[in-house]
Amino acid sequence: MFVLQALIVLLLVVVAVLTLLLQARSDRFQAARDRSLAAAEAFAHSPGLVGALRSRDPTAVLQPRTEAARMRGGVDFIVVMNPQGIRYTHPRPELIGKEFVGTIEPSLSGRVTIETVDGPLGEEVQVVVPVTDDRGDIVGLVSAGVRVRAVSSAFDRQLPVVLGVGAGALALATAGTALVTRRLRRQTHGLGPTEMTRMYEHHDAVLHTVREGVVIIGGDGRVLLVNDEARRLLGLTEDAEGRAVTELALDPAMARLLADRRAASDEVIPVGDRLVAVNNRPLDRGQGPSGSVATLRDSTELRALAGKAEAARERLRLLYEASVRIGTTLDVQRTAEELTQVAVPGFADCATVDLAEAVLRGDEPAPVVSGEAPRLRRLALTGGGGDHPLYRPGELVVFATRTPQAAGFLSGETVLVPDLAASQDWRAQGTERADRVLAHGFRSMVTVPLRARGVLMGIVNYWRMRDSDPFDEDDLSLAGELAARAAISIDNARRFTREHDMAVTLQRSLLPRALPEQNALDVAYRYLPAQSGVGGDWFDVIPLPGARVALVVGDVVGHGMHAAATMGRLRTAVQNFSALDLPPDELLGHLDELVARIDQEITGAETDAPVAGATCVYAIYDPASGRCQMARAGHPVPAVVAPDGSVEFPEVPAGPPLGVGSLPFEAVELVLPAGSSLVLYTDGLIEDRTRDIDIGLELLRSALAHPGRTPNEACNAVLRELLPARPSDDIALLVARTRVLSGDRIADWEVPPDPAAVAGARAELTACLNRWGLSDHIFTAELVLSELITNSIRYASGSIGVRLLRDRNLICEVSDSSSTSPHLRYAAAEDEGGRGLFLISQLAERWGTRYTPDGKVIWAEIALG
Repeated sequence: MFVLQALIVLLLVVVAVLTLLLQARSDRFQAARDRSLAAAEAFAHSPGLVGALRSRDPTAVLQPRTEAARMRGGVDFIVVMNPQGIRYTHPRPELIGKEFVGTIEPSLSGRVTIETVDGPLGEEVQVVVPVTDDRGDIVGLVSAGVRVRAVSSAFDRQLPVVLGVGAGALALATAGTALVTRRLRRQTHGLGPTEMTRMYEHHDAVLHTVREGVVIIGGDGRVLLVNDEARRLLGLTEDAEGRAVTELALDPAMARLLADRRAASDEVIPVGDRLVAVNNRPLDRGQGPSGSVATLRDSTELRALAGKAEAARERLRLLYEASVRIGTTLDVQRTAEELTQVAVPGFADCATVDLAEAVLRGDEPAPVVSGEAPRLRRLALTGGGGDHPLYRPGELVVFATRTPQAAGFLSGETVLVPDLAASQDWRAQGTERADRVLAHGFRSMVTVPLRARGVLMGIVNYWRMRDSDPFDEDDLSLAGELAARAAISIDNARRFTREHDMAVTLQRSLLPRALPEQNALDVAYRYLPAQSGVGGDWFDVIPLPGARVALVVGDVVGHGMHAAATMGRLRTAVQNFSALDLPPDELLGHLDELVARIDQEITGAETDAPVAGATCVYAIYDPASGRCQMARAGHPVPAVVAPDGSVEFPEVPAGPPLGVGSLPFEAVELVLPAGSSLVLYTDGLIEDRTRDIDIGLELLRSALAHPGRTPNEACNAVLRELLPARPSDDIALLVARTRVLSGDRIADWEVPPDPAAVAGARAELTACLNRWGLSDHIFTAELVLSELITNSIRYASGSIGVRLLRDRNLICEVSDSSSTSPHLRYAAAEDEGGRGLFLISQLAERWGTRYTPDGKVIWAEIALG
């Protein structure tokens, strides 16, 4: 009330002040207009003004006169200007000669202009009056103005009076309100109307609304107040107030607590079939009345709610544990085991998981046929004791159609069997087994189907023993939640198994099925796909002309189907490029261009497939000379094991990975004695998360540093020493032990470029084949060699080299200095030439051309079998 009255008085004062302020502002503006108009008109009609305006120097004549008139007229300025608005006079001489600030157009038409402007002297009311001559022509303008704030008004005189009256009214109202408030507070003990209303509402709520009993006992042991809840809890009648506690027929413990006024906190006392929690406090406040106040609370429901809350908290903990522990790997069996391990013992005493066998292969199970007995493989079992009679993991279980397991799988719904002993359908699986299960102590069971993304994969069975409470309807939601979380993980693992098997199948179909027959190298290999995902590692052994053999090991970046498919394309490309008999560095150059084109295709298609990067090492071994040419593209350096067991890593330029195309590749040539081993591998063998690549190379050196080992034994030793427990990348290992053709299996000589020398070459060939015991092949070999030499004599210049190699086939090689490659063509009946290469292609097993730094070599292989 006090604040309201003060605000009203203050509002009245503020309104009065604002009214006076508005009136004073209006008076000031009106006074400024009148004063400016009078000064301007008086000066405009003053004698001699027109002549002064027409004089040679108006400013010199008018400036003193305007200043004197301004001082007498009480205005701030009087400005005389020409019709164009250029000042002749001004209180501030520096503004003379400048353009007037204001509106002069109406005055040029003969009217008086009055306006408010923000001029050089501040906010001003200025008047512009035209100056006319005898003929009525406007020869100039006079402007006079006054600053508004320079004009006083009655407001300055009335403001102190208004403020004084307002302050007096405010003081009077304040004093009156304070007196009234003080009197009211004495009468209400310091409580205002709001507090008194709130106190009454609280009192009524305590007595009739709250679910807590209140009993007030006086100092004489009589009940002063008891609310409705206390009457209900203690069973009191309506006349309990005013009676002694000992007369209320209360429970002895409750009566003793209330009568003794003993302090108690949440003391639970049985009252009939209830448990009542009592808080009792004595009233010992000195001046106040004696007695005690007791509050009563029914804790029977609280105990039940506390038990439910604990059960809910346990279920949430179990669900959280399931989200953390189930699905840690993409393995179907491991996920099933994790489900049973989470359920036992927090939810069940025993848990089993049964899945369709198609799920274990990564396939989708066949649609469920009603009435058909489900055939499921038991995959996991946890709990139940070591001698339980349940089916063991790994067993194939055929559930009878009446059993809860079959019903849950066929219907896709959860099935609850609260009492196994009373269930007849459960015994359909076999009476003897059912009796053994009951005798072991199994009491209750819940079967939940494992369904994810519309695929029904199997069931999970939860069991409880006789020492635990049986399953009820409240347990079904938790059983379903656990099964649903596990089903998603099992389906993910199933899909991964399917994709992994497909990738492995594709990868193995693209890798060599068997090593080709050749005599240059004794080769052994190992290939291990990664457990977490199939990669793109590959290897190959490719026989080349001249008894030579090419070895290749590569690694495509990434894992999965795309990496395996890219690996197949690169392996096919290497075989095709090898058929051209290219040197290692040139072959890697062509392979680099192919990978770059694959990347361009992927980028152009805007697919999600990763870019096809790859590394590769390519080596060509010649058993006739014991020399090995090799080049690598970002691949780990090969290892060379000497016959004495020493291991070296030759300095082969690394080159960029395939697909980068920034630098050319460089090949090196090594001389490998007979019995040496060339070891090619991928980075999955030497690199691991737990060790550095340098450590891997040292382990590889240690595993290979043993003389006399066969390639197969060397592969076993390397994998035994370096294979990780769980390979995260594919591993390809190729060990090739060298052989050298003995000198008695090689024959070479030179032939002059003369057709007559062909006969001598045939004679040399005949003698050589007789020495080798190949007289049966002399005719074919003579014809082939004659055609090759004749072709070189006709199209090349310089000496011609001939070399014969006896390997699995008889190899005839003719070298010359020409780089022109012969081409097979079909000669017409009247053609005199063009039949030589056709005859060679018919008589020889195969033939071809390879280029050398000095020219080319035309070769042909004649089968000896």
